[in-house]
Amino acid sequence: MKRSRRYKEIASKIDKNDSYALNEAIAKAKEFASAKFDEALDVSLRLGVNPRHADQMIRGRVALPHGTGKSVRVLVLTKGSAVDEAKQAGADHVGLDDMIQKILEGWFEFDVVIATPDVMGMIGGKLGKVLGPKGMMPNPKSGTVTQDVGTAVREVKAGKIEFRVDRYGIIHVAIGKVSFDAEKLQDNFKAFFEAVLRMRPASVKGQYVRSITLSSTMGPGIKIDRTQILDEIKI
Repeated sequence: MKRSRRYKEIASKIDKNDSYALNEAIAKAKEFASAKFDEALDVSLRLGVNPRHADQMIRGRVALPHGTGKSVRVLVLTKGSAVDEAKQAGADHVGLDDMIQKILEGWFEFDVVIATPDVMGMIGGKLGKVLGPKGMMPNPKSGTVTQDVGTAVREVKAGKIEFRVDRYGIIHVAIGKVSFDAEKLQDNFKAFFEAVLRMRPASVKGQYVRSITLSSTMGPGIKIDRTQILDEIKI
């Protein structure tokens, strides 16, 4: 991958063989963020799991105490009284047949899809192959299939994020903007990290968390001292 001169200059200031305490890593990510927009602070968490085993597919949602700083567009697929409930909670798009048809025609102006259990049969049959590969298919484990759509919409709007491990055993997630106070970013990281730790499968032997890396959207990765953070955050 060809890197810009700006990226190379920043990367040269980071010792790739060294790892940093959480507060130091966040400070460096904030210092090195120099894009013309408010970059996100991204976390890459490499786990010692095999996602091909169903019991080791790490997936969940967590409410970040200070939100993500991003405006999230929510689509609710439902019918009946839940339609008004979703609209009152602040959903950006609500419907069923009309929304399904728009998605099949290539419309994707939403970030999160929430659905009620009574429509999942229809959604799975028509949208599974479309939303599944994008990681947007509603799922009970992630809290996006629920009868309480009002609460689900409000939580997503307030900063509840979804995470899932990819086929390489890595979770990528944004935990806020670099413009956030460092303390808020630390709080958000700890909330996310604790959620992942609680999901450790009983079948995983050896190291569960293998490496942790922080970066701004356009910046290089900064390794976090996994031993120190695991000693600090215990579940």
